[in-house]
Amino acid sequence: MKLNKKVLSEMRVKPGVSAGLDVRSTNRVSTNWLGSQDKKDKPRKKVAEEDLGEFIDELSAAQELLWANGSYSLLIVLQAMDAAGKDGTIKHVMSGVNPQGCRVNAFKQPSVEELSHDFLWRCSKALPELGVISIFNRSYYEDVLVTRVHPELLAKTHELPGNGPDKNFWANRFADINAFEHHLHRGKTRIVKVFLHVSKEEQKKRFLSRLEDPAKNWKFSTADLAERKYWDEYQRAYEEALTATSTAWAPWYVVPADHKYSLRALVGGIVVDAIDEMKLTSPQVRGSGLQALKKAKAQLLA
Repeated sequence: MKLNKKVLSEMRVKPGVSAGLDVRSTNRVSTNWLGSQDKKDKPRKKVAEEDLGEFIDELSAAQELLWANGSYSLLIVLQAMDAAGKDGTIKHVMSGVNPQGCRVNAFKQPSVEELSHDFLWRCSKALPELGVISIFNRSYYEDVLVTRVHPELLAKTHELPGNGPDKNFWANRFADINAFEHHLHRGKTRIVKVFLHVSKEEQKKRFLSRLEDPAKNWKFSTADLAERKYWDEYQRAYEEALTATSTAWAPWYVVPADHKYSLRALVGGIVVDAIDEMKLTSPQVRGSGLQALKKAKAQLLA
């Protein structure tokens, strides 16, 4: 199953065009991707869950081909506000892939060693080798998001200019990110960047759910609540970052995240499409290698 190209186009931030987060829905995409004739009488949640199952199967086959082919790698960058569903998306969408060919990296508060390098260093160490999918749960984009909202954090790094960030500081970081991702693309790493677009009201509901359910208490952090006070500042930071860094070689997709069932199916469709665009084929054994296989078969049959 493939996700409708119109849906992919709607979610993609066009290079050179504003991300438009303030006018993008957090509930649903406008293109009717759940309206096929054989599913029109089913609830949207049921259809989305069925579609996710098909995407998982597609992704399992695609990842096996990626691993066997060994000519490309895939980097998936997930960014979002707290409680938008990053962990659950990884858990559900990647549930069918072979762990040998998939890595998940969660980037939290940087260490002293990481702060002593440039802001891309700690993530560059975790890039996927050919044939592998790497998922970044948060990424180097934290350094144009969290540090944008809290510029005082830059004081811990060696990159802070003497008088604080000047007018070119953030533009230079965006340029560095674009150049870094272009370098990766030329080296056969395909990049898909997904922003889970959740509403402030839905975030509140999910925080309350974590507080009211003892089994979910561990998910709640008072730091998350503290950051919620900066909601508008984060939205502005995301708007500028997505607009400045959505490129032909590393596009951003803004996925409505208020409904987890559709969120997961849409992300699954995006990932399947990214691997499909690689035009991979199964490795073919030829010449002496093929003769060796025939000889091995004959020996086994004997």
